[in-house]
Amino acid sequence: MDSQDNKQLVMQGYQLFKNKDIPGLLALYADDIEWVSIESENIPFSGSFRGKAQVAEFFSKMDQAQEAIRFEPEAFIAEGDKVVVTGQSIWSVKSTGQKYENPWVHVFTIRDGKVARFQQYNDTAAAEAAFRPAQASAQQQQTPAHH
Repeated sequence: MDSQDNKQLVMQGYQLFKNKDIPGLLALYADDIEWVSIESENIPFSGSFRGKAQVAEFFSKMDQAQEAIRFEPEAFIAEGDKVVVTGQSIWSVKSTGQKYENPWVHVFTIRDGKVARFQQYNDTAAAEAAFRPAQASAQQQQTPAHH
């Protein structure tokens, strides 16, 4: 596969994600896929996952935790075995009702026509704040009143 085929594969993956076809999406991944995102205490689907079963668990946890209001890949840059995608998203956190904007960069590594590695870079501070229960956020923002 050349870089244009790799780009088409990644584009197809985003379409399957938008259509909520997770089994179809997983079919594009290598059996030993490495899925890497930043570790966060507050975000239930953060961290790294290996293999299709763990990546399926990632999608399940993400779906239980938040809903996409907007999810738009913007630029697809393909060279060699890499496809880099930039995009914007807005998510609604189910447990807190809070929304957050999240610009992101995804880096895919393609091996033998399958996604072998996925690495995500995004605004974790915005996500963490949205996942934090409202009372905790409110308490941090309040300062003691001086009389």
